Amino acid sequence: MDHVELNCVELNQNEQIRRISREYDFVVHTFGCKVNTYDTGLIQKNLTNNGFSVVKKKSEGPVIHVLNTCAVTAEATQQAVRLIRKIKSKEPMATVVVTGCAAQVDTGAFENLTAADLVVANSHKGMLPQIIDQYFKNENKQKVFKSNIFKKEDLEADGGQELSHTRSFLKIQDGCNSFCAFCIIPYARGKSRSIPISQIVYKAKELCAQGIKEIVLTGVHIGDYEDMVGGKKRQIEDLVESVLNQTSVQRVRLSSLEPIELSDRLLDLYQDDRLCPHFHMSIQSADTEVLHQMKRKYSDKEVRESLERIQSKVKNAYVGMDVIAGFPTETDEQFENTYRLLSETPWTRLHVFPYSERKGTRAAVLEQIPMMKRKERAQRLRELSLHRLQSEALKQVGLVKSSLVLNKHSDGVQALSRDYWNLNLNLTAEEHAHIRNTEVLAVVESVSTGDTDVILHARRIENAQ
Repeated sequence: MDHVELNCVELNQNEQIRRISREYDFVVHTFGCKVNTYDTGLIQKNLTNNGFSVVKKKSEGPVIHVLNTCAVTAEATQQAVRLIRKIKSKEPMATVVVTGCAAQVDTGAFENLTAADLVVANSHKGMLPQIIDQYFKNENKQKVFKSNIFKKEDLEADGGQELSHTRSFLKIQDGCNSFCAFCIIPYARGKSRSIPISQIVYKAKELCAQGIKEIVLTGVHIGDYEDMVGGKKRQIEDLVESVLNQTSVQRVRLSSLEPIELSDRLLDLYQDDRLCPHFHMSIQSADTEVLHQMKRKYSDKEVRESLERIQSKVKNAYVGMDVIAGFPTETDEQFENTYRLLSETPWTRLHVFPYSERKGTRAAVLEQIPMMKRKERAQRLRELSLHRLQSEALKQVGLVKSSLVLNKHSDGVQALSRDYWNLNLNLTAEEHAHIRNTEVLAVVESVSTGDTDVILHARRIENAQ
């Protein structure tokens, strides 16, 4: 059953939760994007601050499983459905709570699923502790909590979500106003909303004080970032400049941008080496007619120019791009236009997605490309991407990289360079313990290539800072 809006029990988010008689263990399962990863941290913090406990390896009682779902493809919803059934088959007494984007736009898939106990859409995600509390007290038998996401105005800064002891996401924006033809996300997250620069700078300072070395500024569409300061509109360039000028953070990284959002002013900020020379661009296609059908706001010319400008202004930049293969009505010639432009321009890696229909989007009613052809086109792009990635990796041999030492694994120690290359450092356990969570200089000595990825093997030279 489809839902536009549901009548919800009135819940006061600011009301002090009456403590339940015993604490419940919970675990959060995360699907999808970096923003969802960030939101999972908020869910965990919200629940633990209200008397719930993160599940231990061997929980003595029934566990609450919270699924923070993704809706970017129809398959993402089905992945969540499969996990719900798996959880209930293994743990019949478990409580399954579905939240996130799929809970907002594919509500019926979970409302009619007996294995799902609660469905809490993005509109009510901040109220999870209250809703679960009422559920266990039998004060409310309502299963679905959802309202119009476009009425959601609030967006407050949080302390960030750690990726490791030294890296953290910092959410600066949520929602999207673009309504691209293929995309369901505006219906899942609502209109674009931004956190004020002053709050973000304050939170960035807090993260630095906690020992965080790298902050990743993230959001659904950070190119849409907007803050009114003294009656003047401030944009992403102003935010990045403020974080660099007003905090001591060692590394700042940006999440996804579109070609037309890479202004000269933004690119000039990369002269500060604390701004990591790593770009992720959602181009989706490099054919102007297909881009027009997608409701994107740029042309193939602007895709080409943005890549060439990055190359000319930012030394050794790592550029990853999202591309959709087999968008409705895409002809063989249009696909070849995309393939040709990508073959001729500078970048590092592609993230390729065969087009997936999403009910409720403009593209869903267009003439569809057969799935086999979508997969064939996607495979060609992935092969192009792997060839380029391997070629670019070999160019790194002999270069010295400032790298953040992360975790030890079976083959060595993982480190992440400022330009987003994963390095494998050959360190002893004692050496790793001494320099873990610090930035070091390392020289790349060799490259290992696999079916889908590459590994750069490097030797530590000295501490970077």
